[in-house]
Amino acid sequence: MAKLVTTRNLPDPDDVYARLIAAHEGLSKDESDALNARLILVLLNHIGDPQVIDEALEVARR
Repeated sequence: MAKLVTTRNLPDPDDVYARLIAAHEGLSKDESDALNARLILVLLNHIGDPQVIDEALEVARR
């Protein structure tokens, strides 16, 4: 069984954050929300483990 990684796991988190913000540039609020929804679905599919997804949802709700 996989486990959710909650420790720092990105070599350059500031760069990844900047790329995420840049992906939203020029979008309306609705377009930005839709991008976030699509990104979440893509990443959930990549994870693929319902238990890890449940753990991530629990962590995110805190």
